[in-house]
Amino acid sequence: MLLFTIITLTTFAVLIRIVANPLANVFQKQLTQRTADPLFITSATYGLLTLFCLAFSAHFQFTGLSPLFWQSILLTSILAMFGNVFLVKALHIGDLSVLGPINAYKAVVGMVVSIFLLNEIPDWWGLAGIILIIVGSYIVLGHNQQRSGLSWWSVGTSLFQRPEVKLRLAALVFSAIDGVFLKKAILVSTPATAFFYWCLLGFLFTFVWVLLTLRKQWRQQVDLLVAHKLTYVALCLAVGITQLASNIALAGMPVGYALALFQTSALISVLFGYQFFKEQGILRKLIGASVMVIGAVLITILG
Repeated sequence: MLLFTIITLTTFAVLIRIVANPLANVFQKQLTQRTADPLFITSATYGLLTLFCLAFSAHFQFTGLSPLFWQSILLTSILAMFGNVFLVKALHIGDLSVLGPINAYKAVVGMVVSIFLLNEIPDWWGLAGIILIIVGSYIVLGHNQQRSGLSWWSVGTSLFQRPEVKLRLAALVFSAIDGVFLKKAILVSTPATAFFYWCLLGFLFTFVWVLLTLRKQWRQQVDLLVAHKLTYVALCLAVGITQLASNIALAGMPVGYALALFQTSALISVLFGYQFFKEQGILRKLIGASVMVIGAVLITILG
């Protein structure tokens, strides 16, 4: 019975995360369209989540945390901060239905890192996964260039020169690495405790960044927060649910399996892009996203 409960809780967390993450992206994009600054959005999200956590402080561990926990959560918070800011910047200038599927490249990043740090050479499944991700991204993004008769190489070069894609790739590199340290922090504490310090440290780091770079804009940004408080609250709920679900999933299964399952949110990102922002090419993007998801699963589970 206990095993069944653990499996059920982990599976439920994965399913919730798959839906909540694209929904958070929707609210982030809506706020940037209303001239909210990506850095301020990220900082406000961390800050509101920290205040929410204080109401449940009895569930968090404040003493007896090991040096490994502090090292891991500090690195996680710094990496997550940069990853989240770059993600919101990418959403500001790009399509959700494009940037969601791009997250499948996280599996490629993980493979490359493991080659150099762990000397893990990918097998044929891993190489097949890389090919599928590249083909899928071509389907998602390459239709205009294809009609112009350009080569696959030209399409790929054009793809990675797009500023929103550069920002999204930077964000996924940071998030791919921070997932490893987050797993370490969870293993020596609890998912809830790791979540609280993720929020608190993320707010402290981004607040300092806001003070250094948005000194002339912070009042305007606060006014926007008040004017669009419901969207900010919805964003905090979506981000909080996403992160808590991620922590529970990471505590209950290997990182690789969790990351592979998370990739299926790319399909929902495409649908949300059409539903909320009327982005075009929905069928083509769904096909491309599906190919990329299959590639990510091959790399992460079989590669």
